Amino acid sequence: MIFCKEGKIKNEIIKVGKHLYQNRLAVAKSGNLSARLDAENILITATGTSLGNLTPKDIVKVNLNTGNVCGNIKPSSELPLHTLVYKNFPAKAVVHSHPPLINGYFAVTSDLKALTFETKFYLGNVPVIEQDTPTVTRPEAVISALKSNNLVVLKNHGVVAIADKFCDALNLTEALEEAVASTALARVFKKDILDDLDKALKDSLAKDASFEMFSKEHIQTIVDLVNKDEFIAQKGKEQDLTVKLAIKLDGSDKAYKFNFEKGKIIKLDFDAEAPFIISAPANVWEQVFLGKLDSFVAVTQGKMKLQGQLGQLSRWYVPFTRLFGIFKEVKIK
Repeated sequence: MIFCKEGKIKNEIIKVGKHLYQNRLAVAKSGNLSARLDAENILITATGTSLGNLTPKDIVKVNLNTGNVCGNIKPSSELPLHTLVYKNFPAKAVVHSHPPLINGYFAVTSDLKALTFETKFYLGNVPVIEQDTPTVTRPEAVISALKSNNLVVLKNHGVVAIADKFCDALNLTEALEEAVASTALARVFKKDILDDLDKALKDSLAKDASFEMFSKEHIQTIVDLVNKDEFIAQKGKEQDLTVKLAIKLDGSDKAYKFNFEKGKIIKLDFDAEAPFIISAPANVWEQVFLGKLDSFVAVTQGKMKLQGQLGQLSRWYVPFTRLFGIFKEVKIK
């Protein structure tokens, strides 16, 4: 059975390689792909191969624990990066490609100007890692960035996407290439691109206190800021933001329910009895409260769990984006 599974995954890698090549997301001998075979082994493209012309012989099996390679063909020079991904995440597929627009855009800037809802919703803040060598020599920095987003840009060296399925990793890569293309096109029509859809209002905390994450004082301070926020109040009335939304800390009994009525939180309950519940472990919530991880992106990428229909919740995308922005304004210990 293992040989049947191995053959199936190799065929999938070959298919993904052709897709990248045909869509100009990888050219010549650039880029590399890998997939988790089982708990101890991965399959990765060999060094010096063209992703557009892969054969089963160009895909190498490597043991994650020992680093032993099956056969005589050398795996991609990016093996250390791929290995660390599988050791740190439950991901089953890694796509490292060199899309030309992404490379060009991030060669001159480190911030993605998001011009569409889709970019904000699915990509969020894409981390950018400085890269000054042909091969990733500091994979630990990439691993750290992947904790906040399943998509990471390597400056001058393409992009890395991880997911449970190759199609999801490809979707992230293609979405970023499209977002960059939209930004470039927008500059043709208007030199100074402005994007203030969810621009933060000019407000600040009255005190510099910090709170234990998910404590009552922590969440109550967020509630107080939300109810003082004119932007949420305005959009809440316009969009009839009347809903119960709960947030929950996995592995504990800590849960809080925001009772919204036309943009105001009229009551804070200490339970998760709500039509919409966002839950995550402590390390993910910490990234959210530090402003390193967008909540909507975390849900779409599977880092956070949502009980309830995302499509229904996203009708209030604009005020909720501001809500999650307020999260990071309250310091945590």
